[in-house]
Amino acid sequence: MIPEDKLDQILGRFEFLEAKLASGAAPAEIVRLSREYSELKPVVGQIQAWRGIVADMAEAEEMLADPEMKSLAEEELPRLKAALPEAEHALQLALLPKDAADARPAMIEIRPGTGGEEAALFAGDLLRMYQRFSESQGWQFKILEESQTELGGIKEVVAHVEGEGVFARLKFESGVHRVQRVPETESGGRIHTSAATVAVLPEAEEVDIQIDPGDIRIDTMRASGAGGQHVNTTDSAVRITHIPSGIVVTSSEKSQHQNRAIAMQVLRTRLYDLERQRADSARAADRKSQVGSGDRSERIRTYNFPQGRVTDHRINLTLYRLEQVMQGDLAEITDALIASDQAARLAELDA
Repeated sequence: MIPEDKLDQILGRFEFLEAKLASGAAPAEIVRLSREYSELKPVVGQIQAWRGIVADMAEAEEMLADPEMKSLAEEELPRLKAALPEAEHALQLALLPKDAADARPAMIEIRPGTGGEEAALFAGDLLRMYQRFSESQGWQFKILEESQTELGGIKEVVAHVEGEGVFARLKFESGVHRVQRVPETESGGRIHTSAATVAVLPEAEEVDIQIDPGDIRIDTMRASGAGGQHVNTTDSAVRITHIPSGIVVTSSEKSQHQNRAIAMQVLRTRLYDLERQRADSARAADRKSQVGSGDRSERIRTYNFPQGRVTDHRINLTLYRLEQVMQGDLAEITDALIASDQAARLAELDA
């Protein structure tokens, strides 16, 4: 049973925000209140839908006592009773605690793992997969830093993805992605197993992470890269070292000013992610049922080319449509991961 007092509190808060926004407020406060208002609006919609069905059921049951209205009530009650569980489930999902980072843009970092050049080529395939998926979602996908191998593989790439619900849909992609296929460089036709690691980080804002200028060292250097990637004729590339954590970030665009801004953005995001990981670790003992452990050394998915199969090991999902997945058709996988996480968190509430 959903506690009515909790629902009343949410509705009361929503009405307060509505009145506050209508009466006018300081610009900074409007941004904060508008964000909270937007987050509560779908929850309020689910509360109203559920309460509407409950009220209609009560009215229909009263109508059973009226001979003139009895037949109409007998028609309506089965429909309302069938709709109630679905409305209640939707409301329970809406009431689940939200990850504060779900609505944020994200940074995707992809690096080859075991497998040499084949792993680097697979990292490039993953990059294109996420680019195409982002395009299908209407998101903006921008590569911030990319280092390639001589054969066109990826040594390391950092990309920024912006749009509606980016981190919420991509956060379960973090982990080790394994590929099984015959490499183009393999003359004997033997299947090789290689891997690449993916890290999806919610973008940090300046208010989230304050970086002490004394904690960083900034170096400028001449950019370089295979195949003419980001090669400049001036010392415009920037490397920032965060001394307390040992995190090193670089940016190699043409403008040194732009490089400094990009590198600081990436550094803030990595530091913010470190803080989130510490908080997640503190709660880990209570979240054994979640989709992923958050450990990026965990093997999460296998892409088997000879069988045309992709398997997500966390939820035992296997699809025989590997080609479409590699073309960016990830929606079925991301939807299943989100649904599994929601189911686990609902089970925790009921426990």
